[in-house]
Amino acid sequence: MIELIDLGFKRYKDTWDFQKELVEKRIRDEISDTLIFVEHEPVFTLGRNRDWKNLLFPEDYLRRMGYSLYKVERGGDITYHGPGQLVGYPIFKLNSALAGVKKFVYDVEEALIRTLKRYGIEAYRHKEYTGVFTPQGKIVSIGLAFRKWVSFHGFALNVNNSLDPFKFIIPCGISHIPMVSMSLILGKEVPMGELKKCVYESFLEVFG
Repeated sequence: MIELIDLGFKRYKDTWDFQKELVEKRIRDEISDTLIFVEHEPVFTLGRNRDWKNLLFPEDYLRRMGYSLYKVERGGDITYHGPGQLVGYPIFKLNSALAGVKKFVYDVEEALIRTLKRYGIEAYRHKEYTGVFTPQGKIVSIGLAFRKWVSFHGFALNVNNSLDPFKFIIPCGISHIPMVSMSLILGKEVPMGELKKCVYESFLEVFG
C-alpha cells in the first residue's frame, strides 16, 4: 500500500524539510511508502549535476522577480516549480521488488506515462534523457535523491502552469527540446483533483 499525503500548496523549503522527516521515519519502517503531492511557489531548484550556465539570469535578478532559488541534493540540473504544476515526492524504500535506482526511475516514468495516456496524450521516455516526453516537448522532469535506499525529491508534471519561467533557465540542461504542459496540449485546463487521483492510481498499478 502507498500512503498519500496531499499538501495542497506549500512552500518549497517547508516541503523539503518535511520530506527529510519522512525519509528518516521510512528508514526506521515507522511509515509505509508515501507519495506526497504538492504545488509550490515560483522556485528554481538546482540539483547535484547543476551547471550554472543553465541559469540564464543572475540570482539576485530572479529573486527580485519573485523567484526562490535552492541548491538541493537531488540528481539532475536546474528546473522550475510553480503554481499549476503537480509536484510529487515518493518516499519509497527500495527493496527486491524495486531492484534498484534505474528500475525505480523507470517505474516513476511509467506511472506518469500511464497517467498521460489516460488523457489521450502521447507520452514516452527519451533514449538520452530522464523524464517524460511528448511530440510537443518535455512534460515531466524527474530528479531523485536516496538516503539509505529511501527515495526523496521526485517529479514535476506540467499541468496548468505557465511555461514562461522556463525562459530564465535551460531546463535540465536540455536546450533543444521545449517544455510543454497538459493544458497546452489539450487546449483546456486540467482539473487538478481528478489528475491527482489518476497519478495515484497509476503509482498503485506500477508500485503496488
